[in-house]
Amino acid sequence: MTYSPKKLQVRPVQTEAAFQLPVHPVLQRVYAHRGIALPEQLQRSAAHLLPYQQLKGIDKAAALLVEALAKQQKIVIVGDFDADGATSTAVLLAGLKAFGFLNVQSLVPNRFAFGYGLSPQMAALAVAEGAQLIITVDNGISAIEGVAVAKQAGVKVLVTDHHLAGSELPAADAIVNPNQPGCSFASKALAGVGVAFYLLLALRAALRDQGYFAFMPEPNLAELLDLVALGTVADVVPLDSNNRILVHQGLQRIRAGKVRPGIQALIDVANRKASKLTAQDFGFALAPRLNAAGRLDDMSLGIACLLSPDINNARRLAAELDSLNLSRREIEQGMQAEALAFLQRLSFKDSELPDCLCLYQSDWHQGVIGILAGRVKELYHRPVIAFAKGDDGELKGSARSIHGVHIRDLLEEISTLHPGLIKKFGGHAMAAGLTIAEQMLETFVQALNQVAKKYLTPELLTAVIYTDGELAAEHLTTDIAELLQQAGPWGQAFPEPVFEGRFKLVQQRLLSEKHLKMVLQASDGKLVDAIWFNADNKSWPNTSVRQVQLAYQLDINDFRDQQNLQLLVRQMVAL
Repeated sequence: MTYSPKKLQVRPVQTEAAFQLPVHPVLQRVYAHRGIALPEQLQRSAAHLLPYQQLKGIDKAAALLVEALAKQQKIVIVGDFDADGATSTAVLLAGLKAFGFLNVQSLVPNRFAFGYGLSPQMAALAVAEGAQLIITVDNGISAIEGVAVAKQAGVKVLVTDHHLAGSELPAADAIVNPNQPGCSFASKALAGVGVAFYLLLALRAALRDQGYFAFMPEPNLAELLDLVALGTVADVVPLDSNNRILVHQGLQRIRAGKVRPGIQALIDVANRKASKLTAQDFGFALAPRLNAAGRLDDMSLGIACLLSPDINNARRLAAELDSLNLSRREIEQGMQAEALAFLQRLSFKDSELPDCLCLYQSDWHQGVIGILAGRVKELYHRPVIAFAKGDDGELKGSARSIHGVHIRDLLEEISTLHPGLIKKFGGHAMAAGLTIAEQMLETFVQALNQVAKKYLTPELLTAVIYTDGELAAEHLTTDIAELLQQAGPWGQAFPEPVFEGRFKLVQQRLLSEKHLKMVLQASDGKLVDAIWFNADNKSWPNTSVRQVQLAYQLDINDFRDQQNLQLLVRQMVAL
């Protein structure tokens, strides 16, 4: 497919009340597009976090931990192999030890040997390790069989998770999950690491009531917020008001130098500055390095880095993670080239593309298919499922969707219409995982497109860049750029502001044969620097072009202690 510009569309105003907020008019407009109606929604102090008491099952969970502490029971934390799972595991390991638990360890399933979560094999392994209490983090809500194995062995199970619940819940001793039936917690967007943090808040309150801290210092749980912030952004959960508080508080600690050595080491290896770290740095610089361990090797390496008390050791571990991430990128780039070559051989015209794309090659790496699916989704703006070969004649699939198509619900409908076709599945609206038999791939593709046709409309299949409208030339300043940066954290469901406008193209040149560096002239004659990273249209530079229409973000280029405004171009079209 050749490059075709995405449609620019100004976000609709969700609330007129935003225009009464006591903030700059540019921010009023941005907030109006994001449904911010009340000053309380902009609060970012920890005192405004939702109360832990709203979480169903939290008191029972805290009681389990109080009993385990009194008896110093052996606790085994079963995590997940992504960044949310790693940070969740690290939060509980560090938090429980701060409360005085002496016998706590973690088990993270190897993606290739055990699959996801508290499987029966993982439960049996935890039992063999002598567990008296198993705590799941970022998984467990669908672990019916795994919980049953633990319970049959006489081991108690505490499930903490944030994924959507199925029709049946595991028979755990306690379940803490804002998305379980009957939970009144006002935010359904907590990441797994957020649930783990809330569990520690409840435990601290329970121990306070018992006078426990008369005998030892009370742990400062704020010291865990750098982990909570990283895991929340890494898992791409919606940054609602509650999650924005968690992320903001974590960022503030990091910027102030109150950061654990493991995260500092990841910041260093990613060539970022802790004092200027943003939520975007979590998502695009730190999280990929942490995730690389779970994708290619074993997430225990990532957890060890996060929890390292020594900066030199943390830097050694971070360097290993960085090396794994480089390998991951090489593997991914090769797989993406193969996938695109395959699609180009099919010679689809835009109007003939299937509603969903299914990709499979027998030698693809199971740990990277999710990233591949995401990249292809961005190129073709369709739900994409990429498969890799598993064990025993199975295919492991990773799905990525577009807005408006809930991929987990779509898989559930396929499973209902075709019993047994999907062996297992789980996930969210935008991402899911599944397992099918290899010989059923063609049947699955047909079923997928049959069900998808019910939901995919031409409007949904049109790629759109949503903007906050035009920005007056007088607002093209570093002050406004800094104002927008400070108004974050920005992220999923609270997107960073994007503006659109026409500019005169004064200069243009390619950097590293892929980045387009430009000088633009605004309507008032002001000259502004701009850069289009990984420019979509490889025909640039085009010296015949004099006027362009841009979608862009405001940025501050900090070079040799000089701060200048820079536009980060999301799309450019010649006029």
